[in-house]
Amino acid sequence: MPVKKSSRIAAADDGGATSVRARLDPETIIATGLELAATRVTAISVRELGARLGADPTAIYRHFRSKDELMRALLDEVTMRALNSVDVPVEDWQGRLRALATATLDLYSEYPAVGAEATTLTTHGPGELGAIELMLQAFTTAGLSAPDVVRHYALLASHVLSTAAGIARARAVRDADEVDGPWFDEPPLADPRRYPRLAEHTIALASLRDRELFFLGVDQILDSAERTAG
Repeated sequence: MPVKKSSRIAAADDGGATSVRARLDPETIIATGLELAATRVTAISVRELGARLGADPTAIYRHFRSKDELMRALLDEVTMRALNSVDVPVEDWQGRLRALATATLDLYSEYPAVGAEATTLTTHGPGELGAIELMLQAFTTAGLSAPDVVRHYALLASHVLSTAAGIARARAVRDADEVDGPWFDEPPLADPRRYPRLAEHTIALASLRDRELFFLGVDQILDSAERTAG
């Protein structure tokens, strides 16, 4: 039976002992980077990534010029996974946008150290470009004019990226393995004589959940698109 090739190869040193060094390529680095991100670390360390790969951390920079470039590649891979998960027919423009938004939130929550970077990094990769194309096409299918297509795309992209990134960041630092956390970490208690409206709505505010508000924002934008097209 042939021996299956591995991404790690053995090498004999001068003393005859066998050591293991990693055979790195961008795909292996990205896959291992996502494994690390899934452990809910708040940030990816190149040193820890190198340890997981069984390689000197500096070897990673032979494939990615900087940590920012590495993070862009990881983020674009997550975006591509979200994009590839959308299997709703093109004519169902609202369904396609909701599917993309849902997958983005779920994947950012699964890989919080990557998802948290979405508000600061632009990848210009195939995942990001494909997601933009899907959103523009969906709003075009809705019957919007060209300016309204762009405006609604920008609204939806801003909401999805910023809110999903915030939820991912919060989940990474939460003690409990909670997918849908509270919007307020603690109830907003205040003196009712000074803040009467806040006191009136304290219970409702404390009951708000991250995912509920995320999808409420998505629905509001899609409703706006439908009204505008109509």
